[in-house]
Amino acid sequence: MSVKPISALYEAAIVVDAAAPLSPFSLIEASAGPDELVDSYANAGVTLAVFTVVDDFPNSIEQTLKLIAHNRRYFLSRPDRFVLADDVDLVRTAKTSRRLAVAFAFQGSNALLGDLALVEVYRRLGVVQMLLAYNSGNLAADGCHEERNAGLTQFGRDLISEMNRVGMIIDLSHVGLRSSLEAIELTSKPPLFSHSSPKGIVPHARNITDEQIRACASKDGVVCLTGVGLFMDANQKASTTRLADTVDYVAELVGTRHVGIGLDYVIDPTCMARYLRSNPALYGGGGQYPEDGRIEFMSPAVLTPLAEELSRRNWSDRSIRGLLGENYLRVLQANQPLEVTSGRSSWYAKT
Repeated sequence: MSVKPISALYEAAIVVDAAAPLSPFSLIEASAGPDELVDSYANAGVTLAVFTVVDDFPNSIEQTLKLIAHNRRYFLSRPDRFVLADDVDLVRTAKTSRRLAVAFAFQGSNALLGDLALVEVYRRLGVVQMLLAYNSGNLAADGCHEERNAGLTQFGRDLISEMNRVGMIIDLSHVGLRSSLEAIELTSKPPLFSHSSPKGIVPHARNITDEQIRACASKDGVVCLTGVGLFMDANQKASTTRLADTVDYVAELVGTRHVGIGLDYVIDPTCMARYLRSNPALYGGGGQYPEDGRIEFMSPAVLTPLAEELSRRNWSDRSIRGLLGENYLRVLQANQPLEVTSGRSSWYAKT
C-alpha cells in the first residue's frame, strides 16, 4: 500500500506538546541545560510546548513565583525565537513567524497553598493548565495512587469553578478516578488529560479507564497520549508503533476529535530515576515502577514518524492535524477568559 507524503502536512500543521514535564527553570534539575531542553521541541517542529513549572511540592508561593519569573525572563529575552502564548491567536502568530510558542503548566494544585485568589494570578503569568493532584491526595483531590479514591474536597469543587472563571484548563492526568470523574461532571469548560495512556493498553494505576476517556470526550475535552514506555507497553518499551496504538485506541473509543499529544518527555532519564527512587510513596509504593527507576521516554522527534504511521493506518489529513495540535487549540480557545475571547489583547500582551 502506498503512503502519501506526510512532511508537507506536518510542516504546515500546528503541533502541540501538552506536557513538557521540565521547564528551563524547574524544581527537578536535569543535566541538560535550558537551551538543549528547549531546542528538543523547536528542532522537532513543535509549535506550542506547554512547560511544567512546578509539580505538587513547591516549598512556598515565593519559590513558585520565582520559577515562573525565571522562565518568563528566559523566553521573553529571546523574542526572535519564542512567543509567550496564552491564547490561540498568539500560537498561530508563532507558527507564522516560525517561532516556538510557550505556555506554562502546574502538575498539581499545591502551588495555591489553599488560596483560590492565586488561580487568576498564575493564569495571568502564563499558567494555562493545572493538574488537580499529582498521584497523591492534596487539598483539592485524590491522586491516582491514593487507594481510598475519595474524590474532590470542597476546596477542589471551588477550585473547578475558579479555574473555569479565569480560563485555566482543568488537567486530570495523575488524578484519581473518582476525583477526575467528579471534576468532569462539574466543569463548564472542556477538560484535558495532558499526558495519559489507556488502561485498556496497559493496566497501570497511572493510566486512565475507558470511563474517564468517554467522560472527557462528553465535555468536548481531549486526551493527550504520552510517549512513556512504562504506560503504553507491557515490556515498558517506547516506540512509534506503540504510541500510535494508544492514539488509535482512544480515537476508536471517542473519535479523532478527542485525541492529542502530551509526550511527557524527560530529556535526562537519570534525573527521573533518582526522583523515583527518592520518592517511592509518591508513586504508590513504587511497585508498579522499575526498581532502578529507569524509564524510556520519547522525544518530540517522534511526532513526524507518528504522523506517518497514522497515515499508513488510513487516518485522514484532517484527523492527523487534529491530533497534532488543532484539538488542543480548541480546548485552549474554549477556556479563554472573557477579555481574550471578546477580542481584547491577551494577558501576555499586557505584561
